Amino acid sequence: MMIKEWEKTATALRESIVRMVAEAKSGHPGGSLSAADIMTVLYFGEMNIDPGNPQWEDRDRFVLSKGHAAPVLYAALAHRGFFPVSDLMTLRKIGSHLQGHPDMRKTPGVEASTGSLGQGLSIACGMALAGKIDQKSYRVFAMVGDGEIEEGQIWEAAMAASHYQLDNLTAILDFNGLQIDGCVKDIMCSDPIRAKWEAFGWATMEIDGHNLQEIADAFRWAKGITGQPAIIIAHTIKGKGVSFMENEVDWHGKAPDPEQLKQALIDLGVNDR
Repeated sequence: MMIKEWEKTATALRESIVRMVAEAKSGHPGGSLSAADIMTVLYFGEMNIDPGNPQWEDRDRFVLSKGHAAPVLYAALAHRGFFPVSDLMTLRKIGSHLQGHPDMRKTPGVEASTGSLGQGLSIACGMALAGKIDQKSYRVFAMVGDGEIEEGQIWEAAMAASHYQLDNLTAILDFNGLQIDGCVKDIMCSDPIRAKWEAFGWATMEIDGHNLQEIADAFRWAKGITGQPAIIIAHTIKGKGVSFMENEVDWHGKAPDPEQLKQALIDLGVNDR
């Protein structure tokens, strides 16, 4: 039953993503759609959070290091109850609390201001280390992109997390194979990716990032890891769910026009309400 509910929620997140980006006429749909299933399990199954009290001291924390994928974070927060779903249509508009990249000062539920790629995992390390020092039980999650891990600061953070044995930290690598300039393997090949993280002292697991059961099982696995941080390498499809966006690098950062929006909603099985 939980999987069925998550399937509906993931579709709702994808619908919100394409609608808000189309309304804004700007944004990053590809990497938002690839992460929708992971975000569904995180926000509607895994994390211990309270939408009515976003600053609850003992809450789990999530950092979207690949901050340009803000639409999927906003969709998850809205559908989880942190703010009205209707706010999503104000994305990137003057006066909106939903900026093009997440801003922790303006948006309820956003834990870190991100968008300068490579920095989010360091922020998450700091949160996790603080939790250890304060003897708190909360967990910290961070999503990084496969293009983003070309940034050197990611690996500094990876080394620090291992050194401090941050077993309350779980990273998720959204491995969709594309970045703004093309295929990751052509721009800066990260293979063998699993071996790299293991060499930095992380427990690793590879999954299908669109299989909700595998995602849930991976988070349970990560929770049981002790003495080292964990990373879930999630193999995903950029633009997942929208036929003309899937595996197309052009949809890294552009908005669908009205006709394309109609097709996207058809692909998602959603009536254009």
